[in-house]
Amino acid sequence: MADIPRKRAALIGLGMVSKTYADAIANSRSVQLAQVFARRPESRQAFLDAHPGLGAAAAESVEAIAENPGIDFVVVTTPPNARAQIVETLARAGKPILMEKPVERSLEAATGLVEMCEAANVPLGIVLQHRARPVVGDLRRLMPDLGTLVAAEVNVPWWRPQAYYDEPGRGTYARDGGGVLISQAIHTLDLMLSFTGPVSEVTAMAATTGFHRMEAEDFVCAGLRFAGGAAGQLFATTSSFPGRGETVCLHFTHASARLAAGVLQIDWQDGQSETFGKAAASGAGADPMAFTSDWHRFILEDFAAALSDARPPLVPGRAALEVHRLIDAIERSARQGRQVSVSNAT
Repeated sequence: MADIPRKRAALIGLGMVSKTYADAIANSRSVQLAQVFARRPESRQAFLDAHPGLGAAAAESVEAIAENPGIDFVVVTTPPNARAQIVETLARAGKPILMEKPVERSLEAATGLVEMCEAANVPLGIVLQHRARPVVGDLRRLMPDLGTLVAAEVNVPWWRPQAYYDEPGRGTYARDGGGVLISQAIHTLDLMLSFTGPVSEVTAMAATTGFHRMEAEDFVCAGLRFAGGAAGQLFATTSSFPGRGETVCLHFTHASARLAAGVLQIDWQDGQSETFGKAAASGAGADPMAFTSDWHRFILEDFAAALSDARPPLVPGRAALEVHRLIDAIERSARQGRQVSVSNAT
């Protein structure tokens, strides 16, 4: 059988996560990197110098990428506050977009970008790579036998040193849209929702601890009530030194499932236990990029295949709005000091 031609991608935004994408594409059999763009020419050249084996070229502008017929899709990794014009330019040109989380800084802005792409009939995928972990598929396969979901626990006990927040704009509402919720816990919350379905009500508290000088929150705890009736709790922080891997624990009527990075443990109520996968780093500590690029490679290759098969990608833009709705509700509850309903607007 003849090899299927690789999809040619462009990368816009060459910050901290760009090395992960470079590694992922270098190991991909279905995606190749054709062009890269950052506002500063020296950033473009530094990336190309660091990754000569990719064979990519620098683009002079977003418009040049949008107008290039040789580009099959565009990966956008800029900070959230820099995306609206980029997405508008690419959508107008009909270029499919794979974008780093979060979609935007607020639920309203994120919804606007999703609707912009939908109106232009442009595929939009969001990189929420925790869904790409191999053991996630094991849990989905087992869930019909686990019974009814009764309770859920989500814990994100991460650590970031002050130096992380000393980068201009990081941890601010103007650039990032918030702190630990939208920048770190969003991955685990999205994964939780993909198993549990939507949350209907939230009671939350948020704070900025003495570990960090930053505008937004670095500590959140919340009680959750799921639409299906289950109860849940969330704890998320970047102030838990030295940082430990995040966990999602789902308690069903027949068994409990504990998902921790690359490991899934099932404890059945009849006393049996099963373990799947192997431990994997997830960027929980001082080095936020201390995780495998395999999950990003999966997301990239899935998006390329989705374009070929004319199907939705693993996490379409519309689906990513679910976690934005939950984060919006947690933030509102913490500000108002009361229980709030999660918006179900689409």
